[in-house]
Amino acid sequence: MALRFEVLGRFNRARAARLTLPHFTCQTPLFMPVGTQGTIKGLTTDQLETIGCQIILGNTYHLELRPGSQLIDDLGGLHKFMNWKRALLTDSGGFQMVSLLHLADITEEGVTFQSPVDGKPMLLTPEESINIQNNIGADIIMALDDVVKTTITGPRIEEAMYRTLRWIDRCIAAHKKPDVQNLFGIVQGGLDPVLRDICVRGLVERNLPGYAIGGLAGGEDKDSFWRVVAQCTAGLPEDKPRYVMGVGYPLDIVVCSALGADMYDCVYPTRTARFGSALVPEGVLKLKQNAMATDERPIDPSCPCMVCKNYTRAYLHCLVTKDPMGSQLLSYHNLSFMARVSCHFFWLSCSF
Repeated sequence: MALRFEVLGRFNRARAARLTLPHFTCQTPLFMPVGTQGTIKGLTTDQLETIGCQIILGNTYHLELRPGSQLIDDLGGLHKFMNWKRALLTDSGGFQMVSLLHLADITEEGVTFQSPVDGKPMLLTPEESINIQNNIGADIIMALDDVVKTTITGPRIEEAMYRTLRWIDRCIAAHKKPDVQNLFGIVQGGLDPVLRDICVRGLVERNLPGYAIGGLAGGEDKDSFWRVVAQCTAGLPEDKPRYVMGVGYPLDIVVCSALGADMYDCVYPTRTARFGSALVPEGVLKLKQNAMATDERPIDPSCPCMVCKNYTRAYLHCLVTKDPMGSQLLSYHNLSFMARVSCHFFWLSCSF
């Protein structure tokens, strides 16, 4: 196991911890920006370090399509390829079962995708997912799971949960680099507490380096979402990191951290930036609105980031309606905001 997890402080179920990975020692709770193809759009790796990003998430499916995991491996791994010295996490490709469902065919063997690039079929099995991730070289790699939207009901939920447990064993067997890469299992089971409990127990029995809670943030109501997170964190080991996948709204991160989760990822901060919106303590500031055109204040007067120190809302309003630089500056601010949300929760938990 190439991971060390030390809880430094607690407040009720919330905890602050030190997560030591092969490429970086992180403080949790932490938010991971999504760099689908080895890049956070518009930002350099130096800027991401300045913001305080600790782990970047890469997408296994898209990296295999372009430029190809074998090329990445031949060139020294994704860390060297993208010039990122801190930690990396790669997803398994499983999420594309949901996001590219119209292009996917799911069987016990794996998932066959029709490539959105050239239309050719691509079979992603648990073994192939792990092989691709071994080539990419991330600090944390994810098991291929059978992902179903929480808005779906019926026997498909149970089928996916049991298949996820069968596939984790194939992932473990295929994993060639457990000494330098940490394989996380993913808890599935929809909104069914019985299925979630079965999956939690099955994964904990495998004694993995860490565990993720998957299949959420797909349209379910907040009460159901938080109930599943509370149930899963209560059943997962105290001495292992807990990762809630696909979660990126600040409120959700605060609530899930209070429930004992440690890690999060989402495209939300950068995607909303590309639509001209900035994250602020009060919610969302829409820079495209006409009221911003003459506003000389920064996005957030309390924010210490480079954007808030140097640019007015009026200037950013001008950019977001006309120039790509606007989305780059808003992405910088939004990721800085997310890093501060996590950091504040870390110090709050450590103080008790």
